[in-house]
Amino acid sequence: MIQFKPLVISDIETIVSMMQEFYAIDNYPIDIEISKALFREFISNENLGKSWLILSDNEIVGYVILTFVFSFEYQGKIAFLDELYLTEKTRGKGIGSKTIAFIQNESHKLSLKLIYLEVEQHNEKAQKLYLAHDFEMHNRKLMRYKIK
Repeated sequence: MIQFKPLVISDIETIVSMMQEFYAIDNYPIDIEISKALFREFISNENLGKSWLILSDNEIVGYVILTFVFSFEYQGKIAFLDELYLTEKTRGKGIGSKTIAFIQNESHKLSLKLIYLEVEQHNEKAQKLYLAHDFEMHNRKLMRYKIK
């Protein structure tokens, strides 16, 4: 049975540990202490977004994070599916699909207008998962400006 537990302060060590595993897949840098501080801020301010631990038969097997943005183009609050991580041993068992369905259901409760996400070019399994749940490739290029 798959469950989604809202993240609380006492879960920070657990989620940051999984975040390290997730970031290691594509060699993303991570600062453990900064990540912990960010989660404390994120959890304490519900206007920033929502996060959940993913449990399978009462065992934590991943996490999912939605961050919020206000958009005039989309006429209200939208979300960025910032991270969805499943442990390696639980991938390919339908948990990702159930997680996307959960997020889509939550998006209605949260009155979201749209969910954006980014996926690595090489991660074809993730792309197929999102496409199977009615996500579409966006015709715009995602760009960034990093504040120094």
